[in-house]
Amino acid sequence: MIIYLLVVLIFFIGLYGIVAKKNIIKIIVGINIVGYAINLLFIVLGYKWEGMAPVLTREVEVSEFYRRAVDPLPQALVLTSIVIDLAFLAFLSALAIRLYEKYATFDMDKIRRLRG
Repeated sequence: MIIYLLVVLIFFIGLYGIVAKKNIIKIIVGINIVGYAINLLFIVLGYKWEGMAPVLTREVEVSEFYRRAVDPLPQALVLTSIVIDLAFLAFLSALAIRLYEKYATFDMDKIRRLRG
């Protein structure tokens, strides 16, 4: 139960970084923290105590395999999410660099005040 509370804590730390911070880089870090919290939630939901890899071999009986095998779907979702997060991070970094080149600041309040 405590691991779920830690996941929620990590999620709200990232959400705080997105909502309360004015620096674009800190907002991007907050978005990444939220993504990591969601990935961790998927992994925790698919975890089993004394689980085994979802590979059926001749050494394990089928009934034992169904009882102990972990679900591979959360693992596949997390791998896909990591790739999508990496592409999104590259896009946000490029956007932040372009904003800095144009306005010479990472502060969102100053960028909103500038018209040009």
